[in-house]
Amino acid sequence: MVGVGPTPDNESALARVSIVNYHGDQIYDSFVQPKEAVTDYRTYVSGITPKLLQQARTFEIVQADVAALLQGKILIGHSVKNDLEALLIGHPKRDIRDTSRHPAYRQLAGGKTPGLKRLAKQILEVDIQGGEHSSIEDARATMPLFRREKSAFEQEHQKRWGAPRNTETNGAQKERPKGKKKRKK
Repeated sequence: MVGVGPTPDNESALARVSIVNYHGDQIYDSFVQPKEAVTDYRTYVSGITPKLLQQARTFEIVQADVAALLQGKILIGHSVKNDLEALLIGHPKRDIRDTSRHPAYRQLAGGKTPGLKRLAKQILEVDIQGGEHSSIEDARATMPLFRREKSAFEQEHQKRWGAPRNTETNGAQKERPKGKKKRKK
């Protein structure tokens, strides 16, 4: 995120989107040209520089790319709501697994929302966000947190939503209608 407008400390715009698969392999990474004029690149934290945004894709292109990639998929992330809001897209709640909302991880933070940096250090024994933020690094740190507690995530999910869809077919599996069978003539 970069600062925009007359109060860049209070107003932010999306400047980079990164997506990894279940194993942490990068499947999408794009800089985003903010619609508003950038007034603070926050380079010391964001790693974003004016040069990086010169060849950035438009917000609309990145938004469409991400929406297409997420269609029919389980979305795993940390504080996913913020990411979806920044992209101005929705995703079915039953298809979201958010490490910031996982009870075992919230317990480590005294019932509050745990920071990704803290979880990575405490659970994975990995230091992240040690200077400039990398959205790829954040995404990659989130996946082992999910994999570590996958069965607990799915148990919580089942309590709330019932049996999970068939994720191998992304919910697109069709069943044959029950009733009379057609006979060959």
